[in-house]
Amino acid sequence: MLDNKTVREFVAELGSNSPAPGGGSVAALSASLACALGAMVFNLTVGKKAYASLKDEEKALVDRHLEVTDKLKDEFLDLMNKDVDAFNSVMAAFKLPKETEEEKAIRSEKIQEGYKGAIAIPLEVARKTFSLYDSILVSVKYGNKNAISDGGVAALMTQSAIEGAILNVKINLSSIKDEEYKVAMEKEIEALANEGLKRKEEILAIVKENM
Repeated sequence: MLDNKTVREFVAELGSNSPAPGGGSVAALSASLACALGAMVFNLTVGKKAYASLKDEEKALVDRHLEVTDKLKDEFLDLMNKDVDAFNSVMAAFKLPKETEEEKAIRSEKIQEGYKGAIAIPLEVARKTFSLYDSILVSVKYGNKNAISDGGVAALMTQSAIEGAILNVKINLSSIKDEEYKVAMEKEIEALANEGLKRKEEILAIVKENM
């Protein structure tokens, strides 16, 4: 499992001639790192003087989003592993026999299923990462101001994860024959990328004002 490797081991495998792990796993890892940075800001806030000065509803927000980021960082690591499994499923489908017309039909169907599976993982990464902006916004608005730059880095990593995941959706989408499915996916990922950029800029503006 990728999440059990050391950083050096992961980077070495990533840089090898193996096609997986690749960009999809990196996008999921980027999202996990963004979560960890957000959690760090919250952990540096709870129990401190600045936290004591917050209103009760603001404290509740900090507490809730600490739980969210702490939970999500592990979910993204699981998705990092699943991305490799999805890629391997596509490769396995291509290795199916194709001697008879029946075998060809089964193989084609399995390949399409494989591509849709390979789309589902980065799409889930993109969707979940977009939701992470809610937590990052709370971290820069109510978190420890000495760690606000970390909230800014989290926002940058969040958008990188979204757009990286979207690239992996697109590369697999190009092999999908279901046009209705493709149109729906293209519409959703375009919205995620564009709205994500707006949220990133909103957060970075707050960061810059407080530095």
